[in-house]
Amino acid sequence: MTDEYIEAMTEDFEKVTDHLKKELTTIRTGRATPQLLENINVPVAAYGSSMPMNQLASITAPDARSLVVNAWDKSTLTDIEKAIANANLGLNPGNDGQIIRVPVPALTGDRRQELVKKCGAFCEEARIRGRAVRKEYNDIFKTLEDEKEITEDDLKRMLELVQKATDANMALLADIAAAKEKEVLDV
Repeated sequence: MTDEYIEAMTEDFEKVTDHLKKELTTIRTGRATPQLLENINVPVAAYGSSMPMNQLASITAPDARSLVVNAWDKSTLTDIEKAIANANLGLNPGNDGQIIRVPVPALTGDRRQELVKKCGAFCEEARIRGRAVRKEYNDIFKTLEDEKEITEDDLKRMLELVQKATDANMALLADIAAAKEKEVLDV
């Protein structure tokens, strides 16, 4: 029975890690990547709602310093262009009526430091989520022990197992964030 909880806890820690990885893809490095724009919400006047960029257009990176956004509905080009400009990424899109070209300028030293801080903030948010997972499973095992479904020795073993899994997850989160920070700082 406790094996099911351990398996579920492992999945929850993987979700925390995956979420951090996804968040970090939105942080700009020196290279142009389509993930930079994918999740920008675009308020589309024609549709009367906001939609993620990846549902409105294809995004490609023809080279390391530019992105090309090809909207499926050409009437949304100006909405997409405004959303990119307002996304606080330091990008200046250009619309030629058919596609949007987004030059990706080299990052300044100050901007790199801001992005490193943002990486740290995302990592801290993930650590908080990881600690919440630890608390959730500690509480579950304590409840099982209170209800006499597991022994006190089992409880101690389970709490140690939860702590080991938490420590491993925290180390993995730190490694992921450090790798992204290194990528941001590479000139």
